[in-house]
Amino acid sequence: MSPYFLAYDGSGIDGDLYTKVIGWAHSSPHWFDQLVKVWSAVGLGLFAIFMIYGWWKARSDDSVVMARVLASPLVVIAAYAVNSGLKSLVQENRPCQQMPTSVTLETCPLPGDWSFPSNHSVIAFAAATALVFAYRRLGWVAMVFAALMAASRVWVGVHYPHDVAVGALVGVVIGIPLALLAGRLAPLVDRLRGGALAPVLGSGPAVPAMQWQGRY
Repeated sequence: MSPYFLAYDGSGIDGDLYTKVIGWAHSSPHWFDQLVKVWSAVGLGLFAIFMIYGWWKARSDDSVVMARVLASPLVVIAAYAVNSGLKSLVQENRPCQQMPTSVTLETCPLPGDWSFPSNHSVIAFAAATALVFAYRRLGWVAMVFAALMAASRVWVGVHYPHDVAVGALVGVVIGIPLALLAGRLAPLVDRLRGGALAPVLGSGPAVPAMQWQGRY
């Protein structure tokens, strides 16, 4: 029997809202739909740019900030791993599979490519959460784009609203403790800055060892 028939049907949660969003997409200008489609497909690259910018900025900042910026890709990987486990556990069909009358902007994934929670939402919100603890303004800008990423996944038809909402929650819940924990690596970053990695990590301002604990 195919995965389509064995998997969980999430349409009873917010299938009506999903249908409304698809209707809005159908009635929107073509240029707008294409813009959302492109953003949904390649927009995650922007979060890599945010992290690279954070690293560049942290070269002149203290080692707690640098440690958190350097940890941000690892936070994303950890959140993605947790989310993959949830996907395999729940095994929810994509809405475009469960509700085949929907004509979506993006080609519907094959059966077995589970819908809940949304990987795109998890990655975007995990990256944004990690960056909030390094640079608040940069992190909140990333949060705005993370919300746009989550919304785009429903707009193009490949996720229910609850898929992206829970994906955002997973990214934040995993991101907060790991970003805080990353600050404890500041003494290690401080030592590395005095060695061969100084050109990569920068020097940063001197912070007395007795002050590290209060900055985690």
